[in-house]
Amino acid sequence: MLDIKFVRENPDLVKENIHKKFQDQKLSLVDDVITEDAALRRAQQQADELRSQRKKISKEIGKLMGQSKKEEAEEIKKQVAAIAGQLEELASKEDQLRTSVTEKMMMIPNMIDDSVPIGKDDSENVELERFGEPVVPDFEIPYHTEIMESLAGIDLDAARRVAGNGFYYLVGDIARLHSAILSYARDFMIDRGFTYVIPPYMIRSNVVDGVMSFAEMEGMMYKIEGEDLYLIGTSEHSMIGRFIDQIINEKELPYTLTSYSPCFRKEKGAHGIEERGVYRIHQFEKQEMIVVCRPEESADWFKKLYTNTVDFFRTLDIPVRTLECCSGDLADLKNKSVDVEAWSPRQKKYFEVGSCSNLTDAQARRLKIRVKDDKGNKYFAHTLNNTCVAPPRMLIAFLENNLQEDGSVLIPEVLQPYMGGKKVLTPKK
Repeated sequence: MLDIKFVRENPDLVKENIHKKFQDQKLSLVDDVITEDAALRRAQQQADELRSQRKKISKEIGKLMGQSKKEEAEEIKKQVAAIAGQLEELASKEDQLRTSVTEKMMMIPNMIDDSVPIGKDDSENVELERFGEPVVPDFEIPYHTEIMESLAGIDLDAARRVAGNGFYYLVGDIARLHSAILSYARDFMIDRGFTYVIPPYMIRSNVVDGVMSFAEMEGMMYKIEGEDLYLIGTSEHSMIGRFIDQIINEKELPYTLTSYSPCFRKEKGAHGIEERGVYRIHQFEKQEMIVVCRPEESADWFKKLYTNTVDFFRTLDIPVRTLECCSGDLADLKNKSVDVEAWSPRQKKYFEVGSCSNLTDAQARRLKIRVKDDKGNKYFAHTLNNTCVAPPRMLIAFLENNLQEDGSVLIPEVLQPYMGGKKVLTPKK
């Protein structure tokens, strides 16, 4: 959410930003916010004037009663009662206007960074850099679930019977590999100075409203029936929610946190759920990175965060590339975003395995996350998030890039301690 003062003073800039995001249907929101905000401030000013008037004339009542001027005192009491009625009407008007302004402000997208390329959707994202040499072996690579099945590592049929499409049973070495990757990611991030956290897997609606846009919530979040609770779509939601309504001592910043959690998503929209595989599913697990910092530090942290993901994948010898997300591919709270994509030898192309975002102060403003400096001044923090790794999607890249012609899968040295020393997974006959 933007600063209302910024919107008042820079309506044309805000509209230009909306246009760059190809959301022209939201342009009218800016004018509506300015009109309603002005009406709200007028109502507040009228209320202040009436309260001052009431206070002034109320003092006269005691004087008049002391002078036995009961009739004059009663007239002033009527004026006080009339003012009370006017204040009640103004209070109702203020509440309505404040609610309307807030709702509209939460639909106006965050200002994008000047470096963000302009484009309508993810097809216009811009490649930044490649890491590692993409290899296409001279043998055919099966679909990822076929590789898992050859290792007796997945049961999708049973999962459909139990929960429907978009779920899975991972079994044996594949289940162990899944956990090994997460354990290695946890230690990798701890070694980079991040504090490990396991957060709540459910959050209240006021946290949901703070961490994401309405459009994202509708397409992602599962509501717990009869409770003010939602299942998290990513641990970022719970991790940032930890600071809701807090005033942080500036000396404590930056908070650099890494969290493990399961994630639950409806995955509504154009993509849909993948029936055959584990690329787009309702349930998965993830190792996440979160940073809460001073505004002047967020640009540096942004690059550090996605570099962590690149480095993680390269330790597993998986080729990756980074993509700058264009304006039309940025969610409303994001100021800037970079996707990390892994190489798929089977598809002979890259696919997304992580996303890094700088939300500047938009998320903190919604959640009222403020910082107090040593002079007592308060300001909104900047928040950032990034995926370190999210299996089982990452398993697709891992299996394809480590598959051998005989159907075996090599285990990189860094993962072997987490796999009980195993160096290779062999097909089950």
